[in-house]
Amino acid sequence: MCDEKQNECRDHGDPPWEGPQVIPAQIRRVDNLIYYGSMADKYIVMLQILETKKEKDMDVATRVSVQLQLTDPDLKSRDRVVKKTEKDGLYNAMDVAAVWLDRALANN
Repeated sequence: MCDEKQNECRDHGDPPWEGPQVIPAQIRRVDNLIYYGSMADKYIVMLQILETKKEKDMDVATRVSVQLQLTDPDLKSRDRVVKKTEKDGLYNAMDVAAVWLDRALANN
């Protein structure tokens, strides 16, 4: 609360809905590819949207490829793939991607 006469404000700290947020991984989208994770880490996940369907005025992913990959630039792209699967829908794909990436980085 501010005291206008003394031109001072008391600091009550940040409310719980404001302040720094922790974002565990980055997400980048390029056309039908979604990269989840940080290139500074040992692993990232690449999601590729293979099929979509029209829902009203939006394209919704119906089939998504998920690949856990090493970020080592010295490896060929096919040698970077550690695990791969296909899932129905983006939500299911992101669920698998988050688990795979968390586990891979925890075992680092």
